[in-house]
Amino acid sequence: QVQLVESGGGLVQAGGSLRLSCVASGRTSAFDMAWFRQAPGKEREFVAADSWTAGRLDYADSVKGRFTISRDGFKNAVYLQMNSLEPEDTAVYYCAADVRKRGQYDIWGQGTQVTVSS
Repeated sequence: QVQLVESGGGLVQAGGSLRLSCVASGRTSAFDMAWFRQAPGKEREFVAADSWTAGRLDYADSVKGRFTISRDGFKNAVYLQMNSLEPEDTAVYYCAADVRKRGQYDIWGQGTQVTVSS
């Protein structure tokens, strides 16, 4: 019943910033949410997560110090503030949620394109 909708992607120059948003509809109970990304011909990779069950924030080494994940305090929504963007950050970014709280992301958004030019 839960659906994730992402927004905020676009085209920016290297060194610029973007803020991605992901909102969950259908249910407002707390569950873990995360961001992943996938470039053409590349494997999908983890970017960042806000794990309520683990009580921590996690970041991939490639984005730590540049990206910040945050949550909406009133509903299941997650944001990704991306600063100091690099061409290597170019990818489709996906929001994911562990709705059933079984240690795996079972709901995924449709993705939003982020393109960083040199």
